[in-house]
Amino acid sequence: MQEVTPAAAARPGAPDDLTKLALKACLIARDAAFNVHDLLTNSSRMAFLAIKDCEKELDLIERQIDERLPAAITRVNEIRARQLLTTLKSTTDLERIGDLVMSVAMRVQARTTPIPPPDVRALVEMSTVLRDMLDLIHKGFTTLDLECARKVLHMDKEIDRVCHGMFHKHLTENVAQGDTSGFEVLLMAQALERAGDHTTNLAEDLYSLIEGRSLRHVPKKKAVT
Repeated sequence: MQEVTPAAAARPGAPDDLTKLALKACLIARDAAFNVHDLLTNSSRMAFLAIKDCEKELDLIERQIDERLPAAITRVNEIRARQLLTTLKSTTDLERIGDLVMSVAMRVQARTTPIPPPDVRALVEMSTVLRDMLDLIHKGFTTLDLECARKVLHMDKEIDRVCHGMFHKHLTENVAQGDTSGFEVLLMAQALERAGDHTTNLAEDLYSLIEGRSLRHVPKKKAVT
């Protein structure tokens, strides 16, 4: 007989309706991030409207789960309860990602001058990494693949790197020359960076769901002296 580890024994079973809603929300957030590319490079009105629709759908899904979860959690065992609580936490992060991506779209739409090409490239890179992270989150929660969580945590460093580079450029170079026109661009970069942080929250939730313990409580390795 195959030995069953504590972590494997604690894994949830087939997804219920609320979990499926959360997985749908992940795909919607991914689509919102995907449309940032077209919005930035082509000033696409359709991309803006798509992001707006995604944000509304994410709000609706969060409300549905928030309303239905209290009754659902009273009828399940501990394993299912943990899965439902993860669903609630995840949709909260996904709804926030939708808000942050929408804030980027609103700033792009409100601009009266084009965004400089180097900044467009940097913002597109951030949004592309964010989209790929959300793709991995969806795959991870669908297949309960811990490697997806690890990849997401690593990829967030790429978003941070690009964001910090943009801040360095605008605050140390442009502002020193009296140019403050890049502040709106920095707010866009900051929004995408924060969306990346919310996606790492999702990766930590995935780890917790699979392993039965929080990633924050994993002992750190001692440095070799």
